[in-house]
Amino acid sequence: MIKKGLLIVVSGPSGAGKGTICKNLLELNPDIKISISATTRAPRKGEVEGVNYYFISNQDFEEMLQQDALLEYAKVYDNYYGTPKKYVLDNLEKGNDVLLEIDIVGALQVKDKFKDGVFVFILPPSLEELKNRIVGRGTESNVDIEKRYGCAIEEIEQVIKYDYAVINDDVDRATKDVEAIIKAEKCKVTRVHEDIKSIF
Repeated sequence: MIKKGLLIVVSGPSGAGKGTICKNLLELNPDIKISISATTRAPRKGEVEGVNYYFISNQDFEEMLQQDALLEYAKVYDNYYGTPKKYVLDNLEKGNDVLLEIDIVGALQVKDKFKDGVFVFILPPSLEELKNRIVGRGTESNVDIEKRYGCAIEEIEQVIKYDYAVINDDVDRATKDVEAIIKAEKCKVTRVHEDIKSIF
């Protein structure tokens, strides 16, 4: 009997470093599958279809909504973003672990549907460092920086709804912390009860 895979959901405010941690995690654990989100926004320079996102039309996205084909979705600045359900469910059934790097609103939608998912929140070492990271990108105006920073503070308050919190003061250590969470989750009695039964 194939053991069901683990659904690992990683979120955090902009600038916390969740993208880098997820990238490291996938490089160190090639067996983990990454779920690619669908979006109705146009591709940005350098983005690749099926790697960064699935770029689809508004009509196609709304059809997916009607067919209940998304695990979660949100509308941000007139564009839809969502996680196609089939890829995630198929891989979990095959015994593959699946990683979702999604925003907090989406993660909490998934949590309502997947009680046995593993929800990890990435935190910055301090609010001051978070602001430095957002400013350091050099891609946003002062107004946008303040807006992102304000949103980040509100998002951090949602950490209590997650299973685990990892402080990203060192990206390698934070990646190891997420790996340790995954290993611990795989040893939970509720996940290995069939193995335990086979002992007797």
